[in-house]
Amino acid sequence: MMMNRRAFSAALVAGAATASLVSARGMAAPAAATPMASPKIRNVVLAHGLFADGSSWSEVIARLQAAGINATAVQNPLTTLPEAVAEVTRVLDRQDGPTVLAGHSFAGMLVTEAGVHPHVAALVYVAARAPDANEDYTALAKTYPAAPAGAGIVFDGDEGRLTEAAFLRDFAGDLPEAKARVLYAVQQPFHKALLAGRTTHAAWREKPSFYAVSTEDRTINSDLQRFMAKRMKATTIEVKSSHVSLVSHPDTISRLILQAAGQTA
Repeated sequence: MMMNRRAFSAALVAGAATASLVSARGMAAPAAATPMASPKIRNVVLAHGLFADGSSWSEVIARLQAAGINATAVQNPLTTLPEAVAEVTRVLDRQDGPTVLAGHSFAGMLVTEAGVHPHVAALVYVAARAPDANEDYTALAKTYPAAPAGAGIVFDGDEGRLTEAAFLRDFAGDLPEAKARVLYAVQQPFHKALLAGRTTHAAWREKPSFYAVSTEDRTINSDLQRFMAKRMKATTIEVKSSHVSLVSHPDTISRLILQAAGQTA
């Protein structure tokens, strides 16, 4: 009987904690939608943004795998928003249970749109775009001072990329130069059409969200990041980092993802 009472008391405490979290976020979602109320999530899908490829998540992936997580990095085609969302959706379809969907930079658009997938239990934004449904992100960004990296974009026809100088200074400015050059070498060009897309859903309105603000960001204005995190009522951390905190601070970003997965307090 003693063990039953203890188990019952523990269940009451867990239930009260979950109810408090839902109330604080002003959400009507069922308790099972939050990491604290669900069994520990074992799947994480990671999406990259502009000027990068899936290898930008390598440092985080190693840490997640060490924690027993099944981590998958999406290779974003960087062509159009629907095609990029479709690639994320295909990866989510392959997951065998509840999943954390994380996105860096532009991939916040993919998290916002594809995050309505039934496998997705929580969302993580890393210095990422987080538009509302049908919102013009470019217009929103223009209400804040322009980040310097934008001036370093060059186009070859319809394909855009960052110059090496802008990449090293404004995208990956807190990395050792040799490491930043390796990232520059795998930079994938994006198509102009990609930037014209708008999300039709805002998954963060329905699912628990987490946001890592980069305070030294020269690619997405840090105050814009704070605004988006606050608007979505995200669990938010601030990282003294360039735009690529997933590379320069992988321990911090991994901990945030594990928190979203219910693996840590």
